[in-house]
Amino acid sequence: MLIRFFNLLSRYPLWLLQLGGSALGVGIWLGSPRHRRQLRENAGRVGLSRYQRWLAILHSGRMVAELPRLWLGEPMPFEWSGVDLLHAAVQRQDRICLLTPHMGCFEMCAQGYAQTFAHPALGDAAKPITVLYRPSRQATLQQLVHRGRERSGMFAAPATLSGVKQLIKALKGAQTVGLLPDQVPPDGMGVWAPFLGQPAYTMTLAGRLAREADTVLMMWGERLPWGRGFRLHVAKPVGVLPADPEGAAAMVNAWVEQTIQACPEQYLWGYDRFKGPRRP
Repeated sequence: MLIRFFNLLSRYPLWLLQLGGSALGVGIWLGSPRHRRQLRENAGRVGLSRYQRWLAILHSGRMVAELPRLWLGEPMPFEWSGVDLLHAAVQRQDRICLLTPHMGCFEMCAQGYAQTFAHPALGDAAKPITVLYRPSRQATLQQLVHRGRERSGMFAAPATLSGVKQLIKALKGAQTVGLLPDQVPPDGMGVWAPFLGQPAYTMTLAGRLAREADTVLMMWGERLPWGRGFRLHVAKPVGVLPADPEGAAAMVNAWVEQTIQACPEQYLWGYDRFKGPRRP
């Protein structure tokens, strides 16, 4: 039933899905006191205006409503900003690590990369991407997630020990890897590091992959107005990555903070970034 529903929604135009997503965001805001509290506290840490907070509420719903089209529908329209950084790294055959925070349409980042740099028409010049994701506990939803994130030139690695090995193997093979560096990792796979002035349990994997990569880039998918698609931003992070796990985690968090400044209203402020780690 869920797959049929997603298939139906995947045929809708993007502007209509995003319109429904705006209503969904407001509905979640009104119906969940916990969500309201979480968003207020997180947005307050960066001093968002009331207008920016309402935009964040709308964008959080749009993020959910876009999923059927992203996973099962026709390719999304998108454009690039800063793509020269990626072009140069791909041409050098660098080991590339893309860090994509919970900002804008982060699902679109890997798809846009795969369509541009891993298309079969490129032949031997194609450079696949492997992305880390958290498996769903619900079988049907897991099937949808896997179907949406496994496509030509794009592979999905679960956030497990085997998935981590898959990422490292892809990176060592001069491929590209991508992950959400602000995802709260399972217990034992992170350290406490400052983020927006508060301690946050932060994955050590992002720092480890960044140290082993030849090129590390921040990437996020800006949601353009009126269903026009997305603008994929690529930027070089500022700062040297320390060798120790704690210092590396703090630097990765600083890179995420730098990225958020570009468009804070599209960051997922309702995500419980400061919660304790879950059991593996």
